[in-house]
Order: sequence, then C-alpha cells, then structure tokens
Amino acid sequence: MDALENILNRVSARTLAEPFPSKDEMDTVYKAALRAPDHAWLRTSSFVEVKGKGLDKLSDIFVNYGKSIPDITDVVLDKYKNAPYRAPMIIILVNSYKEHPKVPAIEQKLSTATAAQNIMLALNAMEYSCIWRTGKMAFNEIIQKELGLEKNQEILGYLYIGTEIGKKKEIPNLDIDNFVSYL
Repeated sequence: MDALENILNRVSARTLAEPFPSKDEMDTVYKAALRAPDHAWLRTSSFVEVKGKGLDKLSDIFVNYGKSIPDITDVVLDKYKNAPYRAPMIIILVNSYKEHPKVPAIEQKLSTATAAQNIMLALNAMEYSCIWRTGKMAFNEIIQKELGLEKNQEILGYLYIGTEIGKKKEIPNLDIDNFVSYL
C-alpha cells in the first residue's frame, strides 16, 4: 500500500473480529512502533500484547477495578467485564518515564503516542483494523499495579486490533484551512 494512501485512508473500525495479525506480522508492527520519534533514544515505549486467555485476565482486572468503585452499578461492572472482548487482540500502550535533563515527561508520552500511531498505520497497511481507547482504564494506577507495572510506568491507552467487519466508516472531507494558519 502506498504510504500516503495508507495515512489518508486509515480510520478506526466500528467492529473487529478475527483474524488478527500473526506473530511475524506483529514483529513487523512493533518494529514500526519503535521507529517513532524518541528524543535521546530513551526507549520509553513498551507494549503488553493481550489475546486468547489474556483477554480473560484483562477482563478480571477491569472487574476488580470496578469493584473498588463505591456504588458501581451492575450495568457498568458488566461493561468493564466485556470491554476486552471488543476485539480478538489488544495492545496496551505503556510509557515508562525516565528522568532526563532535556526530555520532559510529556515529550516521552508523546513518543509513545507516536509509536501507537505507527502501530495503527502498520496494521492498516497489512489490512487489519484498530481502535485506540482510553477512558477510565487508561492512566489508572490500580490497573497499572494489577498488570505489574512499575511506579514510573503509565498506561496511555489500549489498541483494539482485528479485522474490520461491517460497513467501514466514511472519512470526512475536512477543509485544511480550518486547521492551518500561516505566518
């Protein structure tokens, strides 16, 4: 797929199902992720791949988190329980902050966000689809601890991955003049 076509036509899927990328395909995806801008080559981005029984474990982690919320309803708890099953594979985006005199925390997070975009573009080029989700499960110290992350590590989001089923979202025609100014 042409690189510009890939960028211009990537869109988050509505619904995802199997198949999901193979191990070899994911190796390529992770290589693409690690080509993201990374000031001082700190390598603050890492990823937790979740599939198969891992989806059940993530579901349990989400439910345990939900039970810690006072007065949570059964409807919301059920939503947390089912969240990991929106796709056959999830990549949890992890940023590991590293003290550096020239690279602030926000820049390190932006590097991981850029790695996520590279993942999404690589998947799109391979004809897979992806949805980036955050919500209460991201930036969540309880879930980070449940996943065994260190205090300097933070979940920036979840990439839900699979093959798109159903009607593809239409890409809006945006007027760049509404987004670009010139000096």
